[in-house]
Amino acid sequence: MKYRKFGRIGWQVSEIGLGAWALGGDWGRVDEETAMATLHRALDVGINFFDTADVYGDGLSERRIGRLRRERSEPFYVATKAGRRLQPHTADGYNKENLTRFVERSLRNLGVESLDLLQLHCPPTEVYYRPEVFQALDDLKREGKIQHYGVSVEKVEEALKAIEYPGVESVQIIFNIFRQRPADLFFREARRRDVAVIVRVPLASGLLTGKMTRETAFPPDDHRNYNREGRAFDVGETFAGVPFEVGLEAVEALRPLVPPGATMAQFALRWILMFEEVSVVIPGAKSPRQAEDNAGASALPPLIPEQMARIREIYDTFIRPHVHHRW
Repeated sequence: MKYRKFGRIGWQVSEIGLGAWALGGDWGRVDEETAMATLHRALDVGINFFDTADVYGDGLSERRIGRLRRERSEPFYVATKAGRRLQPHTADGYNKENLTRFVERSLRNLGVESLDLLQLHCPPTEVYYRPEVFQALDDLKREGKIQHYGVSVEKVEEALKAIEYPGVESVQIIFNIFRQRPADLFFREARRRDVAVIVRVPLASGLLTGKMTRETAFPPDDHRNYNREGRAFDVGETFAGVPFEVGLEAVEALRPLVPPGATMAQFALRWILMFEEVSVVIPGAKSPRQAEDNAGASALPPLIPEQMARIREIYDTFIRPHVHHRW
């Protein structure tokens, strides 16, 4: 496993982390034994950055990571998120009282006295234009409840606005072969301000594993079933906003580029790591083998210019018209 500097915070984090959404819910059930084995295997292969949220399984994901901390002595970093517990999910709900309540609940779930990194969880765009929200985060940091804070965003425009606030030290954003827009202006600005970049949905909800077909079925409680049209949350979180059938076509065009000995998932993760602005990529895993396979992307050699150019061509042909203007 290779490690990268985490923005101006300075942590040395594994370039492949683990996104723990699947260990809480919305991807089908994962039993306790399998979830814990997955987390332990991630540590075994050098992963030291775990991303979660208070709404993943109503806190189950956080509690499982808290158990991992009790069962292992190695240090690791945990980034969690807050805000999506709001009902309704409105900008007015992002206030000091609610954020304090959410943070204190996460502290209990994780079994710690201070959160390593708290991220606003894809708030409404209006939140980024309210300085008092970020003042509340500064207060929580001064009180010792959080060590650092950042944001998880849906849109490039939100990321650019967020990093105007000096206290924002990280941005979590969707970036993958099917969502290439962040590599333009946002990455340049993140590098200039030394802001850490956490990449989520790196495999486009599994499309970029190359294992799906038109006949692939998903359980009723899997967001790839119920959120394809964005009925539950932003449609960009499911298959990166790409229509399922279009994504399958693009995957077939990508398949000849995958080098021998690598999986398509590893190839897709290695493409993301070609961008030095990326601090850590957080693919999900529902089994120890998946965590191990994801980590293997760190050992792949860099992609060659011809591969990078062909990937861009496939994006422009199949994907760009569906996503580039939206996020």
